[in-house]
Amino acid sequence: MILGIDVGGTHTDSVLMKNRKIIRKSKVLTDKNDILACVLSATHAVANADDLKQLKRIVLSTTISTNAVAQNQLDPVGLIVMNGPGVAPNDLPLADKTTIVAGYMNHRGIEAKEPDDDELDALKLEFARKKLDNIAIIGKFSTRNPAHERHVQALFADQSKHVSLGHHLSGQLNFPRRIATTYLNEAIWNLHSRLVGQLSSYLKQLGIDVPLYILKADGGTIDVEQSRNYPVQTILSGPAATIMGVLPFVPKDVDSVSIDVGGTTTDIALFADGAPLLEPQGVEIEGHKTLIRGLLTHSMALGGDSQIRVVDGGLQIGPERKGSAMAFDGPMPTPTDAMIFLGLAAIGDKAKAAAAIDGLAQQLKQSAQQVAEAIMQQVCENIAAKVRSMVEAVNGKPVYTIHELLEGKKIVPKQLIVVGGPAPYLAKQVGALLGLTVVVPEDSDVINASGAAMARTTVELNLIADTDAQLMSIAEEGLQVEISKRFTVDDVIEVGRDKLQKIAKAAGARDEDMEIEVTDCQSFNVMRGFSTTGKNIRVRVQIKPGLIKQESI
Repeated sequence: MILGIDVGGTHTDSVLMKNRKIIRKSKVLTDKNDILACVLSATHAVANADDLKQLKRIVLSTTISTNAVAQNQLDPVGLIVMNGPGVAPNDLPLADKTTIVAGYMNHRGIEAKEPDDDELDALKLEFARKKLDNIAIIGKFSTRNPAHERHVQALFADQSKHVSLGHHLSGQLNFPRRIATTYLNEAIWNLHSRLVGQLSSYLKQLGIDVPLYILKADGGTIDVEQSRNYPVQTILSGPAATIMGVLPFVPKDVDSVSIDVGGTTTDIALFADGAPLLEPQGVEIEGHKTLIRGLLTHSMALGGDSQIRVVDGGLQIGPERKGSAMAFDGPMPTPTDAMIFLGLAAIGDKAKAAAAIDGLAQQLKQSAQQVAEAIMQQVCENIAAKVRSMVEAVNGKPVYTIHELLEGKKIVPKQLIVVGGPAPYLAKQVGALLGLTVVVPEDSDVINASGAAMARTTVELNLIADTDAQLMSIAEEGLQVEISKRFTVDDVIEVGRDKLQKIAKAAGARDEDMEIEVTDCQSFNVMRGFSTTGKNIRVRVQIKPGLIKQESI
């Protein structure tokens, strides 16, 4: 059996699953000040002592990191960047938080200028004065040679609580995105590290010893202890959990749309030929363009608990959420109140919901029935419009799925999958507006928890081999090894596959779930004068996101 838990902003959902079937499910209120208590409560709500003994793994998805970024609740970071020539410092992201220092590698990973230790010693004193002990270090071509990042890390070792290095977080060559990624990783490190510590206590309190994983933005899992150094990978794990939960209901070879209607937001995802779309460069959150490999989702500030006001003689729904619906003693009318009033949802206090809608009706000089219907129409039209704009935006550029680049692909959705608490009450109307067949999966109210439970472990590696220099680097591992001049593309792929398997096993992957694929492979001639002196080979390998095989659960 598997236990899946989704820690959301309002509720913590849990499911106990066997052979991809939900045995029990639960929702408990989330206490942001005591996540451990929430997770324990959610566990005991679905699993008894005998169930706990049969668990094979526990998987958690969480909005904690995402909310910290969204609400700008980030720790101060000593951000050190080795920029080198070519880009003006003010054109880089986070320029106001950055200290530029000397030293850089060229594009082949060869030292062009060494770091200035006197300059770094002075910076140590400045960081000590400012009490900056969370450090992020990024060099422009550190993915080709991490020596400078490691050198600076060693100098700050005696006064840093934790250090994030750019080459550890992504092997892709995009310097501005690597700066943002490394900064965010360090800015949420304390928060995530505390969560990891609480989860360690969680297993002890349950009295069990089973693998415990956290879901990442790409829909894959990572061992919770291993995630301590890579918290940025857990950003947007909530929307990723939805996609993994929806995946079993997406027909193959069909374009589909999924919408997850929550209390505060609605998340939208697209599927091309049955496969989720991937952010090709990396996810963007609150203006931070990162190299975090993630599934493509769009979030809109509209949910069941969005506040409703009368503004300039009309209804304004959201974007803020002031609390629960008035049917649940909340402070403001919400779409949930309209659903209850119309008899679509048999929840809460109907008299209080009616009072909420009647208050709006008096301001608009309309009947309560007219206002409730108008609320539902506006909610559904806003969601449908967002879906249309997302499809249009995606079709304006190359389409990347978790498996491949689909050249010339235009997404034409045929099916709408609606999940979340309000899903049954909105699905038919949104589907009609979009002209799509509608599916509301069973247990759609806990789809995030079931999606997390079924996700497989994912890993990505980037390898660069320079046969002229006779060096090969594995960026994320910070490794450089000597190779022969006769090294080929096939040799690089073989090394990548072998290394990937070892890393994946350490992260908790099972043999039967390791579907390894080459997602990028390029080879360029190295020229000196008019002669070819070697090859520059670039390979990216991954264990693709997906669901664990049934025999492994």
